[in-house]
Amino acid sequence: MFRRLPEAESRPVIPFTFEGRPAEGRAGDSVAAAVLALGELACRETAISRTPRGPYCLMGVCFDCLMEIDGVPNRQACMVPLAPGMRVARQRGPRQPWP
Repeated sequence: MFRRLPEAESRPVIPFTFEGRPAEGRAGDSVAAAVLALGELACRETAISRTPRGPYCLMGVCFDCLMEIDGVPNRQACMVPLAPGMRVARQRGPRQPWP
């Protein structure tokens, strides 16, 4: 469903992990864009019904792209630039407060 623009294919590869598995994105990707490019459509599950939700606005307004990034929950994946070695996981259930 989501494909990179041809010019994006020439950007450097950035390794990261998604749900504990090795993955790759491209320089300039947000975490949300990199996850979508992997073919993963859900970033989180809703708190009550556990319905999968994916990035919607991709500009930091809707909060549907909340993910756990490097162990920190409730991060807006569309607003976080992908960096080498990041650990990215879906956020499941109700958001947890960060200590």
